[in-house]
Amino acid sequence: MPNPTAAMLVIGDEILSGRTRDGNTHYLAGQLTQQGITLAEARVVADEAPAIIAAVNALRGQYDSVFTSGGIGPTHDDITADAIAAAFGVGISHRADAMALLAAHYERSGMEFNDARKRMARIPDGAKLIDNPVSTAPGFILGNVHVMAGVPSVFQAMVATVLPTLTGGAPLLSQSLRVHRGEGEVAAPFGALAAEYPDLSMGSYPFTVNGAHGTNLVIRGSDAARIDAAMTRLAALFPA
Repeated sequence: MPNPTAAMLVIGDEILSGRTRDGNTHYLAGQLTQQGITLAEARVVADEAPAIIAAVNALRGQYDSVFTSGGIGPTHDDITADAIAAAFGVGISHRADAMALLAAHYERSGMEFNDARKRMARIPDGAKLIDNPVSTAPGFILGNVHVMAGVPSVFQAMVATVLPTLTGGAPLLSQSLRVHRGEGEVAAPFGALAAEYPDLSMGSYPFTVNGAHGTNLVIRGSDAARIDAAMTRLAALFPA
């Protein structure tokens, strides 16, 4: 049985403008791999409601789980919660449990729980809160969509909360062989080997070090014995 699938939707003008580097997709991919969930697609969209709605509806219908990051803060351009509600056709309001969490947090911090901060308690109807042990403001789950903060430390904490609740599959394993030959030289025999092992995923990744060209040949799969067998064949094709 194939592993469950997932998609990542990164939301934010700051990512598309190059002002902020997205590290959340990289982190999520690694965590899902360990859980046996295949991250099959990643998208980045601007802080525009139509783009978010269209992407969420496309992804949630195609994959078992969808993860979003960004756009659930206190400012005017944090529109993700409203867009998710629109995508599902549900209402959105200040949730009493989210309000209580935030009110207690700002009281402890000695800061005003103002209208901007109250925006972070606006949750679509029917959603389940995602705990935020870093800064309290919750994410939420609606259907198969997990809506999380863009701040990496908060995103990672939310992922740690959500992943144990998801059904995974066989963890993806990988081995690699570094050869000092260009892709054009290794392509034919490596492709033939890949055809012999259709249950494994094989990829080639070129590199250049001090002017010398080479290729990292990677074999991935969930069956350790099959990977070992394929790696033995691979090493014989390209002896050191």
